[in-house]
Amino acid sequence: MWTIILIVIAVILLTIGLVKLVDKFIPTKFKPVLIIALWVLIAFLAYSTFKSVYSPILFNQEKEKRYAAVIKNLIDIRNAELAHRQVKGKFTDNFDTLVKFIDEAQFTITQRRDSTIIDVERTKLFGVDMTKSIVLIDTLGYVAVKDSLFKNSTRYKTMMNVPVGKPGEKFQLKAGVLEQNGVNIPVFEVSVKKDVILFDQEKDLLMQENQVVSVEGVNGDTIKVGSMDEVNTSGNWPKTYGNNE
Repeated sequence: MWTIILIVIAVILLTIGLVKLVDKFIPTKFKPVLIIALWVLIAFLAYSTFKSVYSPILFNQEKEKRYAAVIKNLIDIRNAELAHRQVKGKFTDNFDTLVKFIDEAQFTITQRRDSTIIDVERTKLFGVDMTKSIVLIDTLGYVAVKDSLFKNSTRYKTMMNVPVGKPGEKFQLKAGVLEQNGVNIPVFEVSVKKDVILFDQEKDLLMQENQVVSVEGVNGDTIKVGSMDEVNTSGNWPKTYGNNE
């Protein structure tokens, strides 16, 4: 980008020099037309230089605003999915199922405590009272998943909608199991393409954004949380946008 800017500035300076040469050496009757044309060229090049510098700034401002809105929804979906696994033992790949779960499900509030009881078998074996330690889980009550995660908000009913970018788009939701060491582990992934979020932005800048590899940016062409390829419930955005774990 800086190379282009330097070239444009050089051309502007050259054009200004040509204006002075025209004023000095060109016959009077041709001067007005040539000078006006050259000043128009200078104005165009100045505008091009300004745009080449300012467009990326505006793009980044808009990108950060939209990413923040998208990530807020992704965090809500992740929290809902983790609650679904805690209660149901698995993730779901259906948003209607997830919303219904939030409306109806409850967390069980438990208390874990250690206790000691008579070990009957060892008592019979040794003829004296023998004890063993056990863990007791007491159920203390229940709390609605909706109240726990969203309190008085109903935003979970629309969290599947991509809140910015191309109208009418929804997040892509996947769920299944991943086998590791002979054990099937539930996994999920929620994602949306940057092309959807930034569909109306300058195409060259969008293409550059899709190729980002940086610790301070969202790498790749997708914003997502979770993974279908590894046991991971983190988001792929930097923590400057919000909690990614």
